Amino acid sequence: MCAAGRRWGRRQRALLWAVLLAAWEAAWGQLRYSVPEEMPKGSFVGDVAKDLGLQLPEIRDRGARVVSEGRTQYFAVHGKTGHLVTAERIDREQLCESVQQCVLRCELIVEGEMKFYEIHVEITDINDNAPSFKDIELEQKMSETTAAGSRFPLPEAHDPDSGRNSLQSYELSGDEHFSLAVQAGPGGDQRPELVLAKALDREEAAFHELVLRARDGGDPARTGTARIRVTVLDANDNAPVFSQAEYTVRVPEDVPVGSVLVTVTATDTDEGPNGQVKYSFKKITEKASKIFYLDSNAGEITLLRSLDFEEGTAYELEVQAHDGGGLFDTAKVTIAVTDINDNVPEISVRSALSEISEDAPSGTAVALLYVQDRDSGANGEVRCSLDKDIPFRLQRSQGNYYSVVTAGELDREQVSEYNVTMRAADGGRPALQSSAVLALRVLDVNDNAPVFAEERYSARLAENNAAGALVLTVRATDADWGQNARVRYRLAEGRVRGAPLSSYVSVQAETGALYALRSLDYEQLRELQLWVRAEDGGAPALGSNVSVRLEVLDENDNAPQVLYPPAAAALGSGAAWSGVELAPRRSEAGALVAKVVAVDADAGQNAWLSYELAKATEPGLFRVGLHSGEVRTARSPLARDAARHSLVVLVRDHGRPALSATATLSVVLAESVAELLAELGSAADEAAAPGEPAASLTRWLVLAVAAVSCLFVAFLLLLLALRLRRCHRRQLLPPDGGALRGVPVSHFVGIDGVRAFLQSYSHDVSLTADSRKSQLRLSAAACCDTLPARPPPDEPAPLLGDEDLAGAPPVDSASVPVSYSCQKARFRSALL
Repeated sequence: MCAAGRRWGRRQRALLWAVLLAAWEAAWGQLRYSVPEEMPKGSFVGDVAKDLGLQLPEIRDRGARVVSEGRTQYFAVHGKTGHLVTAERIDREQLCESVQQCVLRCELIVEGEMKFYEIHVEITDINDNAPSFKDIELEQKMSETTAAGSRFPLPEAHDPDSGRNSLQSYELSGDEHFSLAVQAGPGGDQRPELVLAKALDREEAAFHELVLRARDGGDPARTGTARIRVTVLDANDNAPVFSQAEYTVRVPEDVPVGSVLVTVTATDTDEGPNGQVKYSFKKITEKASKIFYLDSNAGEITLLRSLDFEEGTAYELEVQAHDGGGLFDTAKVTIAVTDINDNVPEISVRSALSEISEDAPSGTAVALLYVQDRDSGANGEVRCSLDKDIPFRLQRSQGNYYSVVTAGELDREQVSEYNVTMRAADGGRPALQSSAVLALRVLDVNDNAPVFAEERYSARLAENNAAGALVLTVRATDADWGQNARVRYRLAEGRVRGAPLSSYVSVQAETGALYALRSLDYEQLRELQLWVRAEDGGAPALGSNVSVRLEVLDENDNAPQVLYPPAAAALGSGAAWSGVELAPRRSEAGALVAKVVAVDADAGQNAWLSYELAKATEPGLFRVGLHSGEVRTARSPLARDAARHSLVVLVRDHGRPALSATATLSVVLAESVAELLAELGSAADEAAAPGEPAASLTRWLVLAVAAVSCLFVAFLLLLLALRLRRCHRRQLLPPDGGALRGVPVSHFVGIDGVRAFLQSYSHDVSLTADSRKSQLRLSAAACCDTLPARPPPDEPAPLLGDEDLAGAPPVDSASVPVSYSCQKARFRSALL
């Protein structure tokens, strides 16, 4: 009872240690499984997802794969269950021919994580091979004089299985003269020997037939047999003897095929057939038998095919020399293969990214590489490197694994794709090297705002444009890619003359074309300042602004507008003339009569005005300044010239085509007030003949003008008296005609004996036939401060003559507009 408890406790402790060992290996990323050989494809090996703590969605989405050393991949991961399964049928004897414990090493690569997990799978043996002899028909020659108890080595059987499934025992059957003895070799192998149990007699039996059987320990056991024919010979005194018991030779693995590697030599002192020595392999593996050839006569071992240090570093052979009499000797031959640098380093890309975001932080792994060199020593030492001037570096991981990680910031706008070349060189002389190229595409992030082609834009557009006219096209580019580089345009918020900017112009979102939505008028809007914003399609979107200046160009769409003289329509329907200008008959050539004032709402050349006399009652009497619009006498008026003159002045701009307007002036040539009033009266009669009320109204207006004139003369007299009193020079005016001292004659122009201040003072009176529409306007300029200095006392100038006052006719009530002017002040009364 106590012994059973102790056994149960030992099993529990062993199980606990096994669990702890498995947990420790899993924590360090290493797993160990075992699976029998010759399992069908897809057989379960282990639950790696559970043992490594991996989630099934992670394996399905990211992808996991198993990579084994060598060209054949024996394991795979089931994507749905996370189990490690066999991918090929595994033959332990083929993979691990001379290894007692056959362990396959592989790695589980999880894509995207740049991690790997080591997995060791032990391939356990099954009894799938029977023991076999190289030759199933053996011949052994013995002399009849051979003493009983002599031993003769027999060929060994070969069983590639291991453990109990390997060769376990030999059996001999067939003849009482012989028995079987089994000796243990240095490596623990069994070496069968044929023992002569009873003396031979050639005359009794020349041949003996035996059966040698080899048996393994499998369940059920497998056996292999060989037939032995023993030939009894006459007496043979001496056996062959090798020159040395063991031959050792070292050859490089690149030795040419057909080369003699070693020559074994044995001698026999007998003569005749008993002294002739033949050589043969007593013990050789199946693999070695395909590599080496032994010349039975010369004892030369030659090379049948190329050696490979990586496949076998040494071969042990046993050579037997036997004479014609059946005697033999055995020698051991060891062929050691030395390594040469005949294998280039192998670079295996176990996991790699094909694309990486340009904002990936430094140290991001982009590839996991496995590097190995099958050579040994310095020839197998590998140095790895990357190209310079790239933002990547090589980082060594566990074992022969390397990681390619980012060494700095990436910028897709500068380099959009990288071909990262990893080079591996061994330590041989000369060194061998290999390389692997990783193609890596840099993914874009929205880190660049759109940039306009110009710092600012300006355009000119003629006024009166058609609605929807193209103004200009702005263009911005974005250094990003894809949706992040898609640029859209819009107008910044703004107002123009109280209206939204969007009612004047619009921008096409895709092309950046700027259109005018309405017809623009230069006279209202001469310049338009706006901002256009360009935004990309990133999230969040980046944008930039640009200033656009739109200049409206003037066109000649406005005709000149005459400000003076006013148009006849402005004075009323009953006005005969738009205005009357007074010109003395004694005027000299070039005397200023009137000035036509006009403006043009256009600008530039379209607003340059020129004046010309289009029509005149008396051609040649008046002329108009081309650029000033001043109407002057072209010559002195003659007595035969008519008193009333009508002038039509044409005002023309310089546009293309030119626009024009006309102004009509009425000029009266008169020498006195009576003559002026008579002309005005006759004109008024002609204009007011159809209606009497208009003549009555004109009479009152003429009286009003006369009253204003009297007040004006009284004011001048008062002003003159004050000046004379100040100078203490009182003088009285004569009753028949006084004179106003201190005022030059050149400042007056006489009209029927009345001299008015033409240069120092002015008043303007306009009368119409309708008193209800009369208007009187006085200038704001003061006349007192504009009188010239008083002339010397000896140069008096008469102000008013008696004859002018006495001869003045009575003013008719139906008078027409009267206008006379001086330089300093103007009075105007207009009846509208």
